Amino acid sequence: MANVLLEMKNITKTFPGVKALDNVNLQVEEGEIHALVGENGAGKSTLMNVLSGIYAYGTYEGDIIYNGEVCQFHKIKDSEEKGIVIIHQELALIPYMTIGENMFLGNERGKSASIDWNETYGEADKYLKMVGLKESSRVLVKEIGTGKQQLVEIAKALAKHAKLLILDEPTSSLNETDSKALLDLLLKFKKENGLTSIIISHKLNEVAYVADKITVIRDGATIETIDNREGEISEDRIIKGMVGREITDRFPKRSGVEIGEINMEVKDWTVFHPLYPERKVVDNVSMYVRKGEVVGISGLMGAGRTELAMSIFGKSYGTGISGELKIKGEKVELKTIREAIKHKLAYVTEDRKGNGLVLTNPIKTNTTLANLDSISKNMIIDKDKEYQVAEEYREKLRTKCPTVEQNVGNLSGGNQQKVLLAKWMFADPDILILDEPTRGIDVGAKYEIYCIINQLVSEGKSVIMISSELPEVLGMSDRIYVMNEGRMVGELSKEEATQETIMSCILKSGKGE
Repeated sequence: MANVLLEMKNITKTFPGVKALDNVNLQVEEGEIHALVGENGAGKSTLMNVLSGIYAYGTYEGDIIYNGEVCQFHKIKDSEEKGIVIIHQELALIPYMTIGENMFLGNERGKSASIDWNETYGEADKYLKMVGLKESSRVLVKEIGTGKQQLVEIAKALAKHAKLLILDEPTSSLNETDSKALLDLLLKFKKENGLTSIIISHKLNEVAYVADKITVIRDGATIETIDNREGEISEDRIIKGMVGREITDRFPKRSGVEIGEINMEVKDWTVFHPLYPERKVVDNVSMYVRKGEVVGISGLMGAGRTELAMSIFGKSYGTGISGELKIKGEKVELKTIREAIKHKLAYVTEDRKGNGLVLTNPIKTNTTLANLDSISKNMIIDKDKEYQVAEEYREKLRTKCPTVEQNVGNLSGGNQQKVLLAKWMFADPDILILDEPTRGIDVGAKYEIYCIINQLVSEGKSVIMISSELPEVLGMSDRIYVMNEGRMVGELSKEEATQETIMSCILKSGKGE
């Protein structure tokens, strides 16, 4: 029988107005990969923040027993000294520092105030090799993609001599190829080094693939721990534990929606990189979307999908933008975000925490941010109206929060996403560009967002959905564009679109890397 490396007993954590964890128990054996699953707001990240010392001892009730010892972690450094290292969903790397500098930030190599750079980069290269990253540690972080940045975070954790690695949504920003490579790396470290991992993920196919055991948390309480060592646990079985019911159809049916005339059309659209003006990131793209239609845009990471969307939305990305944009048949020049909103265009960013929401502000102010004119008179905001609008969207989107006065930063990822959707729905757009609208969101919340998308197109609105999850693109789209290396390389009807045809378009169009 394997040794129990970690036991969390009767953990209870309360925030103002809400009990985030209610007597939670978790047991992790040495050398296993243990998955934590549950709906957004279930308490998964909170539990790991307790374990890692982000929520200090004394701010919660219960015990952490690690390696047979009762631990009291007052800060993150305390848990790291024991070999417990957490990698958060939002990567904590500084773009304009080198990989090596990032890896040893706060853990510098050298003596007193003098950093030994030869040792720093030598050590960094050693750990990068362990995770299969060929880049030099002297390269700036901004020069590498998200998938490689995730590997840097793992190399950084290994450099801290991690014995228990906690990964919070490690594949949420990765495409399927990079995701599998990362999971295979965890399996390799488990087999060769005996590394123990706790992984939080909403991608249930990945959980079933990689995890030895799966603990389900619902509404701040432990529901069950499922043994998956035979590899026979189905996604439906996990979902039932998460949401307390079976979900028979992941994608709600859309019936009686009439697809109408073209609402927006882009012709010969070209965009150059804002920092490297010689680099073309969108190359002569043409596409359109009709009223009542969901158009998916699929492609590998770095294909140029987000760059395309942001450049259309008031030229909020890129330089040297050329091409023609028509809305409702009329040629328009949208030079600013304000002009885009005025023309009933909305862009729901993939980066909800960085660009989409003001985390230090309440739900009510975030909800009305894109349409302040509707709740103002003579440049003065009507606070009662603001509250009323936010409350209306809270009920409509079933956002879990004690009050709309709560700061958005205190919400779970899925509920933050609902506030971001509410913000743009209140702006009453005719065309919505949704960039990774369900990233880092549980299966129940995904279903609710899919229902919202269906409702929007049933009202005659147009939705363009960018997603790295092929089942989502296939399940929700009436028509699919495939992008690769900045170009549109395929257009598929719902009937002819499959995972194979999409990947075929990518691979036939270029390197597919």
